[in-house]
Amino acid sequence: MQLDDPLIVAPALEEAIDRHPLTVAPNRLLKDVIALMSQARGTHCSVASLNSPEDGSSSAAGVPMRETRSSCILVMEGSELLGIFTERDIVRLTADEVNFEGVKIAEVMTHPAITLPSGAFQDIFAALFLFRRYRIRHLPILDSQGFLVGIVSPESIRQVLRPANLLKLRRVSEVMTRQVIHALLTASVLNLAQLMAEHRVSCVVITQEHADGGFLPVGIVTERDIMQFQSLQLDLCKTEAQAVMSTPLFLLSPSDSLWTAHYQMQNLRVRRLVVSWNWNRGLGIVTQTSLLRIFDPMEMYEVIETLQRTVSQLEASQEVRSQKSLGSSDLPAQLKSPDLQLSTLLAQMQVSLESLVSEPNISQKLQQDRLNSTLAALQEIRYLMQS
Repeated sequence: MQLDDPLIVAPALEEAIDRHPLTVAPNRLLKDVIALMSQARGTHCSVASLNSPEDGSSSAAGVPMRETRSSCILVMEGSELLGIFTERDIVRLTADEVNFEGVKIAEVMTHPAITLPSGAFQDIFAALFLFRRYRIRHLPILDSQGFLVGIVSPESIRQVLRPANLLKLRRVSEVMTRQVIHALLTASVLNLAQLMAEHRVSCVVITQEHADGGFLPVGIVTERDIMQFQSLQLDLCKTEAQAVMSTPLFLLSPSDSLWTAHYQMQNLRVRRLVVSWNWNRGLGIVTQTSLLRIFDPMEMYEVIETLQRTVSQLEASQEVRSQKSLGSSDLPAQLKSPDLQLSTLLAQMQVSLESLVSEPNISQKLQQDRLNSTLAALQEIRYLMQS
């Protein structure tokens, strides 16, 4: 089966590193740090190679993305990395109703920060593993001398990926989070921050009650919003969600492709999208981190196991049909047993993925070749099953 465009192009990993992250000294006041994070936007635009979900062509359409520097700050003593402070930390402190007056950043930063040696950042898998294991979204990169090179995040990696057909093959329902934390329009911002901290989520969906007892999603408040509100010194106890939420929402359907989600995140310049179905009775969330799950070899291995069960069912059905049909031995092999083709393709995918999991130190080119082989087999399987 010939493909019009490559399944995935190796990302330019160097481009995923922000080499000029925000940094502060440990004696800097927390209020000043929050103001700095809130004001920082950067002037750099990362242009990702995008296809419109509608046209399916291979031509690139550049969508400028805002730099992600304001989502965290690194605490440095000279050239030494002491710790990291993120939007999630601001939410945690807000939820605990900490008085920010007179507090120094060294007192509230996360120390030590989880880091990655630059020599180990040869592919996205090392970074994705650390993101998942430690439930973090910012990963400082250090050189062989322990000096800071820069920082990577799910957003910076996603911006340099060229996911192409892989995202078109997968659906929003496969990666979305169904446990959505939501609150009513009249909830205070302080209450929203407490919900985020309690459930360790990056946003709260603001809903309006239906006459039939359901909830209609009408807005969203995120960690970044909490940071902005702290910078503006709003009274979070008295400020209601309806006054500050982002609205209207762009709603995805579970049946939408992940390519649509990726494209809309780029187009709308957001880090998460709300998913709604069953006339808004069902709610979900897709984030940049969940999008990157599809590049995890273990995640793809689970897809193979599902497909193998499907093939087993097809083989059983094929055997029944073969017993009932006459003269089937005269048919060409490829027409007589399409399930055999599926089994062969699944075996190829399994070998490729097992090598990716068991041999993490193989060259980037070999990893890329095996990943492309796996994705090509996956697309061929989908074609056979639809046929």
